[in-house]
Amino acid sequence: MHIQRFHVGDRLSDTAVFNGTVYLAGQIPDDTTQDIRGQTRQVLAHIDRLLEEAGSDKSRLLMCQIFLKDIRLIGEMNQEWDAWVVPGHTPPRATVQAALANAEWLVEIVVTAAQK
Repeated sequence: MHIQRFHVGDRLSDTAVFNGTVYLAGQIPDDTTQDIRGQTRQVLAHIDRLLEEAGSDKSRLLMCQIFLKDIRLIGEMNQEWDAWVVPGHTPPRATVQAALANAEWLVEIVVTAAQK
């Protein structure tokens, strides 16, 4: 079977699609001057764009992993998540505190979704 990749770089691809499943790399914010809510909105917008490009959307999420710089930010991050996620289509999810690769990132999100 064929693997389709989008935005292929030297180190990673943003997206890989195999057998009807869309795998996204960890999505991070572009503007790190924003607070957790702003950074979360940016990351969720990246996810929307990449899923659409791969023939999917947030209603088809199969799994989500959220990495927070500080777990005390979970409440504010969840406010953005709850406003974004499709009611009745909430995926299995894990949220953990992690030392992210860039000290200015407050959140990184990884999702897997089914194609339409």
